[in-house]
Amino acid sequence: MIKVLVVEDSAVIREFICQLLTSDPDISVVGEAANGEEALFLIKRKRPDVVTMDIHMPKMNGIDATRKIMEISPVPIVIVSGSTVREDVEMTFHAMEAGALAIAARPEGIDHPDHAKSTAEFIQTVKLMSEVKVIRRFPQKPVSAAREQAAQKVARSPAEIEVVAFGASTGGPLVLQTILSQLPRDLSASLLIVQHIADGFMEGFVSWLNHTSGFPTKIAADGERLLPACAYVAPNGFHMGVTPRGTISLDQNERTNEMCPSIAHLFRSVADVMGKHAIGVLLTGMGADGADELKLMRDSGSVTIAQNKESSAIFGMPGTAIQLGAAQYILPPDEIAEALIRIINHSREEKKYGGE
Repeated sequence: MIKVLVVEDSAVIREFICQLLTSDPDISVVGEAANGEEALFLIKRKRPDVVTMDIHMPKMNGIDATRKIMEISPVPIVIVSGSTVREDVEMTFHAMEAGALAIAARPEGIDHPDHAKSTAEFIQTVKLMSEVKVIRRFPQKPVSAAREQAAQKVARSPAEIEVVAFGASTGGPLVLQTILSQLPRDLSASLLIVQHIADGFMEGFVSWLNHTSGFPTKIAADGERLLPACAYVAPNGFHMGVTPRGTISLDQNERTNEMCPSIAHLFRSVADVMGKHAIGVLLTGMGADGADELKLMRDSGSVTIAQNKESSAIFGMPGTAIQLGAAQYILPPDEIAEALIRIINHSREEKKYGGE
């Protein structure tokens, strides 16, 4: 049985969440808390496998409670939100900065046509997160140390790098924030990002990433021309690719690995169009979305990077890519950032001084 602690200040919503969770025979709700202080007390007594956490609560809010829990008794925490207002969604990502593992939309009410679907997705998220071995947020090395280690591991690219394609799922937001915050604002390449995230949370995620990383980040638009030193995030419900004209292509015609947007679609498009002028980066996440296509990128001449196991919340996607021989480099987030800077800068120097 999966032991769940439900933390929610509204008695009505708390009862609703408990009923949904206990409808699954594999789940047992071992405790209910109306605020963060009660949650801290019950964590020690009940030893849950996973916690569902509200954000707005009296006495101690969900962000502070998450931070305290991760300090005293680390456990997988799923932030449950019933709001898709951008400011509220940004707060949920601040909870992820404090140590929460995932964000889940609160299921729709019983009379709603999407009740069954949203409930199934919610329960699946809780069950999957309960299996994750919680790691403390990876320690960042001093920039000088990360730069030195990346320099020892990473070779120069023979071609100018124009695009860096990222794929991420569970645990990805914090990793992307870490990488983007270390990139220079005059980077000569464009960044394309597919981040698996629940419907309704994308706008808040992009706003949070833009503000906290300091790197210009926006939701991609169909036909938009790629600009250097800008990160474009695929919107929910659309696959993202690139065109030979240097523009973004969005479409809904394909369901790849049942994900939309899919990392596979992005990597395949970049491999076809950009080849050796691209870098592919596969980060933490469940499943195998993008693993085969990272190998396709490598075979097309792209530089390829996978996040290492020690820093991954879930090693599914990068682990599969590594097993396939798709990754040239296997690095933690801070070294990924330094590797990107080194490869992109060297490729630009090669072109400036007579290389390709």
